[in-house]
Amino acid sequence: MSKTDNNNSPIYMPDDSVGKGYMTTRLDRIIGLARKNSLWPLPFATSCCGIEFMATMAAHYDLGRFGMERLSFSPRQSDMLMVMGTISKKLGPVLKEVYLQMAEPRWVMAIGACASSGGIFDTYSVLQGIDRIIPVDVYVPGCPPRPEQIIDGAMKIQELAHNESLRRRNLPEYQELLSKYGIK
Repeated sequence: MSKTDNNNSPIYMPDDSVGKGYMTTRLDRIIGLARKNSLWPLPFATSCCGIEFMATMAAHYDLGRFGMERLSFSPRQSDMLMVMGTISKKLGPVLKEVYLQMAEPRWVMAIGACASSGGIFDTYSVLQGIDRIIPVDVYVPGCPPRPEQIIDGAMKIQELAHNESLRRRNLPEYQELLSKYGIK
């Protein structure tokens, strides 16, 4: 290990990897760094948590500082699905279709009590957590969650994007997880 390879360094650099005019590292580290700092979120907001997300994007909190300036309202151009608010059982198939239209790698963040567990709406028509239809990577608690919590959740997704192996999505464990949700 070299002096440049500490826990705060975003890129692993082996010994004798830095010289005058060059630097070497591993390709997966560079790809992870690029993924981490260029996430394109797709906001799927249905109720009050969406208002808190708007505050998160505003100047005071500014989610753009973390490389998420560009919101994408097209699933094919997004890699992070942010589900906010109450999801009814009729809306569940629409949400799953949006998830399936996203290209791999994709990450999902459930924001608020309603998206995470159905919230206070324990009724026949409300989905009791989006993890019943799509896999969720990060849960952000609260009703509604504060903008700081949403930023913390986004930073957790960035950690996942940065540290994820390039081959993880092809592993049998990941395929088995997707098959539990009926996703091929």
